[in-house]
Amino acid sequence: MSTTSLYAAREPIFPRRVSGKFRQLKWWIMALTLGIYYITPWLRWDRGPNLPDQAVLVDLAGRRFYFLWIEIWPHEFYFVAGLLIMAGLGLFLFTSALGRVWCGYTCPQTVWTDLFILVERWIEGDRNARVRLHHAKWSIHKAWLRGVKWTTWALIALATGGAWVFYFTDAPTLLGHLIHGTAHPAAYVTIAILTATTFVFGGFMREQVCIYMCPWPRIQAAMMDPDTLTVAYRDWRGEPRAKGKRATPDLAQALHSGTEPVATKGDCIDCMACVNVCPMGIDIRDGQQMECITCALCIDACDDVMTRIGKPRGLIDYMALTDETRERSGLPPRPIWQHILRPRTILYTVLWAAIGAGLVYALFVRSDIELTVSPVRNPTFVVQSDGAVRNIYDLRLRNKSGMDREFHLSLSADTILRIDVEGNPDRQLVVDVPADSTLNQRVYVTARAEDAAASVHTTPLRFWVEDLTTNDRASVATTFNGRVQ
Repeated sequence: MSTTSLYAAREPIFPRRVSGKFRQLKWWIMALTLGIYYITPWLRWDRGPNLPDQAVLVDLAGRRFYFLWIEIWPHEFYFVAGLLIMAGLGLFLFTSALGRVWCGYTCPQTVWTDLFILVERWIEGDRNARVRLHHAKWSIHKAWLRGVKWTTWALIALATGGAWVFYFTDAPTLLGHLIHGTAHPAAYVTIAILTATTFVFGGFMREQVCIYMCPWPRIQAAMMDPDTLTVAYRDWRGEPRAKGKRATPDLAQALHSGTEPVATKGDCIDCMACVNVCPMGIDIRDGQQMECITCALCIDACDDVMTRIGKPRGLIDYMALTDETRERSGLPPRPIWQHILRPRTILYTVLWAAIGAGLVYALFVRSDIELTVSPVRNPTFVVQSDGAVRNIYDLRLRNKSGMDREFHLSLSADTILRIDVEGNPDRQLVVDVPADSTLNQRVYVTARAEDAAASVHTTPLRFWVEDLTTNDRASVATTFNGRVQ
C-alpha cells in the first residue's frame, strides 16, 4: 500500500523590483533601522570619570543598563518591564489600526530579508534573471554569482552578530580583543550563532520564518476587526479579469462617439504584477491570508499598471472590510481617521500613554541614594554584661551618582537608642560610598538597660541616610527587639 507524502519542498520566491511610495517608505525605514542598529554601540556619552562612556550599554558584569543619561539598576527592573508592556501595547495598537505594519516594515526578519534581496538583485539581476539562474545547471558563471552573493550575505551576517555583542561591553575595546583573538569565548560563540542564523533566515528561509516560526500571524486575528485598515483587493471593481485589457470607453463615451459599447469588464488585466513583487509569494486577489505581511508592495505594482493602462489607481489598496459594503453600493469609503480613531485604538493609546507617563514620573522622582535594611535574626538581640540590649542590622547603601559620596547615618525612635558603625570608630557615623556602587555596612543599635526599648518586645525605629554633598535623604522603617520579660 503506497502512502502519499504531505511534505512539499520549498519553492524559492524571487520578488520583482518595484517602485512606488510604499517601496520608498520601506527603503527609508530599512536604512533608519539598520543605521540605528549598527551605529548605536559606537556613540559616546560622557557620564563622568567613574562610569562607562558608551551611550547605550547593557553591562551584564556590572548589572547595569545605560541609555544616554539614564542608568537602570537591577532592582529597577520595573522600568524594563514597563517598556516591554508599552512595546506590546504599541504592537496591539498598530495591528488594530493598520494590520501587520510591524511585520511589513520594521520586523528584523523583514528588514534583513529586504537587505539580502537587494544584494541578490544587485549581483544576479531582477526576477526573471534570478529565476533563470535558479533553474540553470551549475556552471562557472553560476558558481561565481552564487559565491559572490553568499560571501556578501556572510559579511552582512557577521556585521550583524558583531554589532549585537557590542551592546554588552565597550565596543572599541571589544573590537580590539576580537581582532587580536583575546576576547572572551562567549563573544565568539555569540557572534557565530547570530551570523549563522542571520545568514540562514535572511538568505534561505525568508518567508518560512514568518509563516512557520513566528506566532504573530496566528495571533493577529485577535487584534484585528472589520475596521482595521489592511491591504486588500477590490474584487467588485477588478472582476471579471480581462487579460491584457487596456482603457476602454464607457457606454456614454461610446454613444457620443458613435462606437459600439464595450462589454463591461473588470479593471484587473491579470498581469500578475502583484504576485511577482510579493516577498511572501501570495496572490492578494485571493483575499486575506495569514502569509500577508501588509508590506503594500502589491499596491505599488498595481498602481503602476493601472496608471499605464489609463485606469484609476487603488485596485489594491489599504482598506477596511466595513468599506466593502459601502463601495459595492456606490458610496465612498469612510475617512481614514474614522478607522484609526475608534474605541479599541483609543483604549490602547490611553493605556500606552499612562504607562509611559508613569515610567517618566518614576524616572525623574527617583533619588541618587537608596537605603535598604536587613535585621540580623540570629540572634535576634544580644544582652551585654551591663544589661544593655543590642540589635545588629545590615545596611545596603546605594550611591547612584558618578562621584564618590559621604553618607551620614542616623536613626529616629520614640526612645533613646545609640547607633554604632562597624569598622568606622574614628569617623563615627559617616561612611564613604564609592561612585555608582552599593556598600554593605553593618551597624549596631543599643538600648541601655534602663531604657524602655530594652524591656519591651519591639520598638519602632527608622534609619536615615543623608548625602553630605547634595543633602538628599532616604529612610527605612524597621523594629528594635528588646529582651522578652
